[in-house]
Amino acid sequence: MTGTRFKIFPQPSFIDAFDEPETVYVSSPAGSLMPGPADHRMYTVFPVDKPAPYGIAPTGNEDAPMPPWHGDILLPAEPDEEGHFDYLEPGTPQFEAAHLFGIVRFVLDIWEGYFGREIPWHSARHYDRVELSILHSLDNAYSGYGFIEVGAHQKDDDFKPYSLNFDVIAHEVGHAIIYSEVGIPDPQAAIGEYFGFHESAADLVALISSLHFNSVIDHLLLSTRGNLYTLNAANRMAELSDNEQIRIAANDVRLSAFAKGWVKEHKLSQPLTGAFFDIFVDIFHEVLMEEGMISPDVEELSDQLLSSPDYHPVMQRLFDEAFAEHPHGFKQALMHARDVMGTYLAETWQRLDADYLDYVDVAEAFLDVDAELSDGRFQRLSFGNFKMRDIGDVRVGPQLAPLDKDSHANSVRTVVPLD
Repeated sequence: MTGTRFKIFPQPSFIDAFDEPETVYVSSPAGSLMPGPADHRMYTVFPVDKPAPYGIAPTGNEDAPMPPWHGDILLPAEPDEEGHFDYLEPGTPQFEAAHLFGIVRFVLDIWEGYFGREIPWHSARHYDRVELSILHSLDNAYSGYGFIEVGAHQKDDDFKPYSLNFDVIAHEVGHAIIYSEVGIPDPQAAIGEYFGFHESAADLVALISSLHFNSVIDHLLLSTRGNLYTLNAANRMAELSDNEQIRIAANDVRLSAFAKGWVKEHKLSQPLTGAFFDIFVDIFHEVLMEEGMISPDVEELSDQLLSSPDYHPVMQRLFDEAFAEHPHGFKQALMHARDVMGTYLAETWQRLDADYLDYVDVAEAFLDVDAELSDGRFQRLSFGNFKMRDIGDVRVGPQLAPLDKDSHANSVRTVVPLD
C-alpha cells in the first residue's frame, strides 16, 4: 500500500460492534498531505469562537459568513514521520479533524472509482479548495458552496460529534457529488422530486460507501445470514442511537403516498431510496442464484413473500442454511452487487438534468445504463421495483407547506454566487 493511513469508525462508535476505529488507506500518497489534514483539493479547520455556521448570518443585519475562515483555529492534525495520520487517538480535536478529512477522501476515492475520473467540486469556479470545518454548536451537517461543515448532536448530557459519524459525512459528500454531477436547477424549474432525489442519492452514497469496510460487510452478513431485508447496519442511515434512525433504506413507502402533495423532502425520498435498495437486494439474490448458492425457488419465494408476515420465519431459515454452506461466496456476491449498484448509479447521475428532474427521469436513466452496460441483465427486476413504488404511474402532488428549518433544500446547501 502506498496511500495514507487514517483511523475511521465505519459506523457510530456507540454501536458495540464498531466501538474501535479501523485503519484504512486513502489514495493520497504517503507524505503528500499537509497539516490539517489538507491537500490540493480540501483542507480541514477546527475554528475557535466561530459565531455562526457558513451561509447563516449571525444577526440578520450582516452578510452570511462564507469560507475561508480567517479566525483562530485549534492545532491542526499533523502527519507522522511517514506521512500517516493513524497514530492519532480518539478524544482529541486532532483526531476529529483527521477523521473528517479521512472519510471525505475515502468516500471520494470510492465514487471516483465508480465514475472512472475525478469528481470536481461544484464550487471550483470560485474556490481552489473546499474547507472541511468542525463547528460543535451546529446541530446539523451541511455540504455547501466551498465547504462541508459538521456539528454535533447534543441533548442533555448526550454529545455525539458528527465529525465521528461516517454515515453523516458520507451523506454530505453525496450531496456534493450530486451538485457537481447533476447541478442545481433554475429556481423556476426546481420541483419536489429533485429535492427528494438529492436526499435519496446522498443516502445511497453513504450506504454503498459503508459497504467498503470489511467489518460492516462481515457484521451485516453474520447478523442477517444474507437476508438483507432484516433490519441491519447497512440500511440504517445517519444513526443517532442503537434504536433511533433518521432514515431507513429498506422501507415500503410508495410514491402514491405523495399524490396529494409533500412537505418534507426526506420523506419524499423514501420511495426512490426503497426502490434502489430493493434492486440492490435483487441483484445480490441474482448473483447468489447464478453461482448456485441459493436456488431459483428461494429467489422466487423471496419475491412472493416480501410483503407477507410469513417472510421472516420462512426466508430466514432458508438463508441461514445457504449462508452456512457458502459464507465466503455470500461475501463476494454482496461486494459484487455493491459495485454493480455503485457503477450504475454513477452512470445514471451523469445523464440527468437538474431542471424539472423527476423520479421517472432517474428510473429511465438507470434502465438505459443497465441496457448499455450489461445488455439488460437486470432490466426486469429493476423495472418491477420501480413499478412497485408507483414510479412512472403516479405524479407527486404540490408542495403543501413552506420548507422548515430542518429542510436541506431550504438551507446553506443551495447558497450559490449570484454570478
